Amino acid sequence: MATSELSCEVSEENCERREAFWAEWKDLTLSTRPEEGCSLHEEDTRRHETYHQQGQCQALVQRSPWLVMRMGILGRGLQEYQLPYQRVLPLPIFTPAKMGATKEEREDTPIQLQELLALETALGGQCVDRQEVAEITKQLPPVVPVSKPGALRRSLSRSMSQEAQRG
Repeated sequence: MATSELSCEVSEENCERREAFWAEWKDLTLSTRPEEGCSLHEEDTRRHETYHQQGQCQALVQRSPWLVMRMGILGRGLQEYQLPYQRVLPLPIFTPAKMGATKEEREDTPIQLQELLALETALGGQCVDRQEVAEITKQLPPVVPVSKPGALRRSLSRSMSQEAQRG
């Protein structure tokens, strides 16, 4: 799979206010992938020959610092997605504790991670609304076999006309 990437870099400096800004992001990614459902395979056992051909497509992903992502297949149009907001400076999930530090000196676990751990322990890896397959199939209406496909359509149309006459 061949991939090409285009990255962008923006930098700005204000010497009077002693401010500087610098940003870099991967803007465009173009990759060649095998196309699903587009392959050809021929085999001639008498001549001991085989031929295989796989179709390819170019996938395009475009990102921007305004949290907009466009994805699609080249030549077929792109689908645009608005990504959820996230902080500019990401919160580190794990920072190693200082070796030999006491419990009081260590940093607290981030709140987001505490909530996630509490949810995992509460669920215990089980689905709360889990049902057995037999219970689900009991709730479904019985399956009625149809001998002729047209018979069902005629009976429905007759009942619909009878309903219309009754008003």
